Amino acid sequence: MTYGAFGLVEVLGSSNAILVIDQMLKASEVSFRTWHTKCGGHATVFLSGDVAAVTAAVDSVKFNPPCEIIASAVISNPSEETTRIVEEEAAKHHFA
Repeated sequence: MTYGAFGLVEVLGSSNAILVIDQMLKASEVSFRTWHTKCGGHATVFLSGDVAAVTAAVDSVKFNPPCEIIASAVISNPSEETTRIVEEEAAKHHFA
């Protein structure tokens, strides 16, 4: 599958990840793909959609954060390898 863009937002804690996901889904026409947790409680949320929608969603939490945002990024026109990584992570969590 091809994606226009991926949006990634890193927060501390699963509860904060849910807050960020909710706000981004309400902000624009994006789809939740998966999340990845790391030691120390960090969670990275992955969304997809067209570039403008993903940018609007990520900006909504960057400029009006529901919690502390550790890092964020928008990847436009993601490579096949990046897409594979996100899809594998989604399948691992049964989000696919």
